[in-house]
Amino acid sequence: MAFLSDTLARVKPSPTIAVTTKAQQLKSEGKDVIGLGAGEPDFDTPENICDAAKRAIDNGKTRYTAVDGIPELKAAICSKFLRENGLTYTPSQISVGTGGKQILYNALMATLNPGDEVIIPAPYWVSYPDMVLLAGGTPVPVVAGIETAFKLTPEQLEAAITPKTKWFIFNSPSNPTGAGYTRAELKALCDVLMRHPHVWVMSDDMYEHLVFDDFEFCTPAEIEPGLYDRTLTCNGVSKAYAMTGWRIGYAGGPVALIKAMGTIQSQSTSNPCSVSQHAALEALSGPQDFLADWRKVFQGRRDLVVGMLNQAKGIRCPKPEGAFYVYPDISGCIGKATLAGTVISSDEVFATALLEETGVAVVFGAAFGVSPNFRVSYATSDEVLHEACARIQRFCASLV
Repeated sequence: MAFLSDTLARVKPSPTIAVTTKAQQLKSEGKDVIGLGAGEPDFDTPENICDAAKRAIDNGKTRYTAVDGIPELKAAICSKFLRENGLTYTPSQISVGTGGKQILYNALMATLNPGDEVIIPAPYWVSYPDMVLLAGGTPVPVVAGIETAFKLTPEQLEAAITPKTKWFIFNSPSNPTGAGYTRAELKALCDVLMRHPHVWVMSDDMYEHLVFDDFEFCTPAEIEPGLYDRTLTCNGVSKAYAMTGWRIGYAGGPVALIKAMGTIQSQSTSNPCSVSQHAALEALSGPQDFLADWRKVFQGRRDLVVGMLNQAKGIRCPKPEGAFYVYPDISGCIGKATLAGTVISSDEVFATALLEETGVAVVFGAAFGVSPNFRVSYATSDEVLHEACARIQRFCASLV
């Protein structure tokens, strides 16, 4: 009898975490490494949020809480949804989890049965397919390539839906591409979903506040109220508030689904960190003015990276609408060789050679379901990004 579960054969470790770990290991060995793999803001958590956490500790808010969130935080989340998204939820429709990932995982675990299909636009966040597999479902990736600016078309969505489809996972702005859907583009997808009432919508809005130029964020239940009763609107404080380590995610949805998610959470982690919940309460209820300042910084970094990568030989890099990623195409590099003789046969080989020869760590595109590409996280300083992109330019120029 095998000791390890067969479930492990269905999933693989996160490639983004693997790249970040490798970069940290090389740095600890004294090597000159620039890590562009982690999707994590380089800003400190705002002081008022940290102060709220300290007050929570001083006031003894260090015990168990309700499994899926303290009442004050749920009320603040309801206010956020109404204020920013025009969505009306009651506290019984809110779930708070240990990060956005747990919220998604709880929902999939609570709803998927063997044979259930989940449509996932690709490029996708690396965890979506594996979470579906862990929950016993079948991921159905649908490729939205560079020719459609990495956005799924209504025709593609329509063609992917079958009687077995249970969920459609939607992420805008996207990890890994930064692509954001306009209101018209999202309405067209919602029109398709309205014709298929058995399909539920999981909207991952984690990058809601990281949008640039004149782009306006929107979410499915806001665009199409007819989808409200079968949409789980997911979000968190990790990216917008630089709180990745605090581990607080949340969602609004139908009461029955939220209750089922709570059941899953009650037998896994139980409540999220009590202190982190009070910090998240301040994040959502406190001053929001710094968000505009941070957006300007990220937009400048985006423009720097897009400009420099488009000057690299063999690379084509679209300008994304949001998040803090770019997803350049390296078709012009495939088939060439490095000075060391390595043939660039795939984006994984490209990323490996880039790290070994230049010290720049990126995540290869196959991890996100679309090749040949790689993902850059530009959530670091202008100086670091300039140096990293210069190294990528030199590496690409050296290919023969």
